[in-house]
Amino acid sequence: MAKTKFPQGLPTRRQVLDFIAQSAEPAGKREIAKAFGLKGTEKIALKALLKDMAEEGLIDGNRTAFHAMGGVPRVTVLRVVEIDEGHVLAIPDSWSPDDASPPPRLRVIEPRGKPKERQAALRIGDRILARTEEAGGEGSGKWLAHPMKRLPQQSEQIMGVVEIDGAGKGWLAPIDKRERHAAPISDLGGAEAGQLVLAEPAGRTPRSGMKVTSVLGDPLAPRAFSLIAIHKHGIPCVFSSEALDAAQAAAALPLAESHREDLRHLPIVAIDPSDARDHDDAIWAQPDGQGGYRAVVAIADVSFYVRPGGQIDREARQRGNSVYFPDRVVPMLPEVLSADVCSLKSGADRAAMVCHLTIAPDGRIRDFRFTRALVRIAEVIAYEEAQARIDEGRAEAHLTDLWGAWRLLEKAREDRDPLALELPERRVVLDEKGRITQVALRERLDAHRVVEDFMIAANVAAAKALEAKVAPVVYRIHEPPSREKLLALKDYLATFGRKLSLGQVITPSLFNRMLKDVSDEAEKALVMEAVLRSQTQAYYGPRNAGHFGLALGSYAHFTSPIRRYSDLLVHRALVDAYGLEQPRPASHDIPATSGLSDRDRSDLARVSDAISAAERRAMEAERETIDRYVAAWLSSRVGEVFDTRITGVQKFGLFATILGLGGDGLVPVSTLGAERFAYDEKAQRLVGELSGEEFAMGMILKLRLAEANPLTGALKFEPVDVAEGVQRIERRGSKLDVKPKFRGKHMVGQRGRPGNIRHQGRKK
Repeated sequence: MAKTKFPQGLPTRRQVLDFIAQSAEPAGKREIAKAFGLKGTEKIALKALLKDMAEEGLIDGNRTAFHAMGGVPRVTVLRVVEIDEGHVLAIPDSWSPDDASPPPRLRVIEPRGKPKERQAALRIGDRILARTEEAGGEGSGKWLAHPMKRLPQQSEQIMGVVEIDGAGKGWLAPIDKRERHAAPISDLGGAEAGQLVLAEPAGRTPRSGMKVTSVLGDPLAPRAFSLIAIHKHGIPCVFSSEALDAAQAAAALPLAESHREDLRHLPIVAIDPSDARDHDDAIWAQPDGQGGYRAVVAIADVSFYVRPGGQIDREARQRGNSVYFPDRVVPMLPEVLSADVCSLKSGADRAAMVCHLTIAPDGRIRDFRFTRALVRIAEVIAYEEAQARIDEGRAEAHLTDLWGAWRLLEKAREDRDPLALELPERRVVLDEKGRITQVALRERLDAHRVVEDFMIAANVAAAKALEAKVAPVVYRIHEPPSREKLLALKDYLATFGRKLSLGQVITPSLFNRMLKDVSDEAEKALVMEAVLRSQTQAYYGPRNAGHFGLALGSYAHFTSPIRRYSDLLVHRALVDAYGLEQPRPASHDIPATSGLSDRDRSDLARVSDAISAAERRAMEAERETIDRYVAAWLSSRVGEVFDTRITGVQKFGLFATILGLGGDGLVPVSTLGAERFAYDEKAQRLVGELSGEEFAMGMILKLRLAEANPLTGALKFEPVDVAEGVQRIERRGSKLDVKPKFRGKHMVGQRGRPGNIRHQGRKK
């Protein structure tokens, strides 16, 4: 094939991508410069171009080579992930969560030379430089990889706690509750027992042990738990100096008052948690004299300050969302914006994107419109304070009007009948030194529902407003349960006499009626857990599939652009669709447009996948951190007896949650009694083989806390006294009420049959 001749001079983005795609060898800056005949200052311009293309997601690579994002380059670095019956499978080593789809799996074709010419067999984790090709021709999606050379392993840092055994040998105890084994330390690097450290493999084999590279200090010190989660999940927590400088410049932008609707005369209020770090939404309502209400949902106008393509935007996109821990927040935006200029503070003039709503007497939204406005928040009120004023009859007119408008929205919500599952939220309270003072379940108030229903109304309006203009939408999607999950739910409900017909349309109302039909609280908890397990995970995407849980046909996130990148994209789309662009900023360092970039318009699916992945990362990090705080809170109460509910059943034991606290822990099957237990997967229960004694989802038990590990967040429970039987909370009339009796060391079931004896001192 004749070699392609490229035009001379600084290439365009398209020309760079074409060159990379056609190159049979790794395409680095040097190769690109040579192909286009670049010299001197043109090479400097090329470096800047390649940096911009990488930040825009068009290319990926390292110091020496680039490739086009979204495909497999002709020569690239692969990592072996599976070896099955001699077939070696690998994935691109540089694939990241920002990619639009799971990494492609390439079949590695190992060379078939003479034995002396062959390299040692590949193993899982090995990295290779390989030439790639599509097995069935271009577009087949099936890839082959031909190894060119094996690369040295990249050192991967692991976080753990140093332990010293009786022989003076160091061990790295994991901080992940799923990892049960400590690793030997060959080089302590000055670390002492009990310290939190970062370590990496000291050699190529497990026998080489771990080498401590950094000592982080006391793992139980205040603020350590969130640091553990930040490191474990790779959450970006430091802004570049360029982003911080850009944020300072953006914060100084004039508000262009003459181009904004002036709503500073309205007593708009922000109702938030008492410990809120930022305030990105505020609400106002007033009777319209016709049985309905006029309402305003004012949202921080982040798109005015954070323009597409700028440095702040690039780093916000990488983060995807803010991450909230009990002791800190890792913000999506620099604090001068997130906690100051964008935050809707009381008494300060703020730029807002406003949704005007007309609420009909039946609670439906009769009309809506969007404007860019200037607001001055009358008051920032904690949920508890707002509720107290309403309950005690001392609320101001603007609060009373908000509750009046909400009653109409509540009526429409009841007609819609969204999924009604009780999902308690754990709350950790710290003192000024970061020490735990309280762990409890957050109380659910009408004040929470007021704000929630106004936000839902504005989110629906945003989605419909963009659809009306045939504009791009980043939808918040919650699909109906899959048939596989519904079949599993049907089988499970059948184990205690309840039916689920799959021949009908599955709606949230169906699940709600199912829950209302259950009078016994223990059984209701069981059904609720099962319904929750059947639900799909919500995500972001440009193709509408509705929101099953909220019973809505169109739904987008519009109300939290300070902490969610998805909302920022919706704001930008509204700017474009409704001509809400503000005058061009005087500073040339700030991008002119506050609408969508061309990149976002053409590839919303990709950015939607990336922010969905970032959301899942944040949720897992937040949940694990709460687990660690709860375990730390309970570590001084080991040996106490708690009322618990079974929330999970596996063949190796039960998972139970402390009522009123939410701490989850394991009850090993070996502690449940002096007989063997069979695991009934469909019914989600353990059943005694001789006694018929059963432990099932939703049952309430009294359990003793046996272990609480703050480093992993793991709890372990045991029955109050195995020798005397499992003591249960009395639940008269419940179908699940089974109270075994014991005679000496023998358990007697309902039919009086003696159970098997387990040696109490056996190794567990």
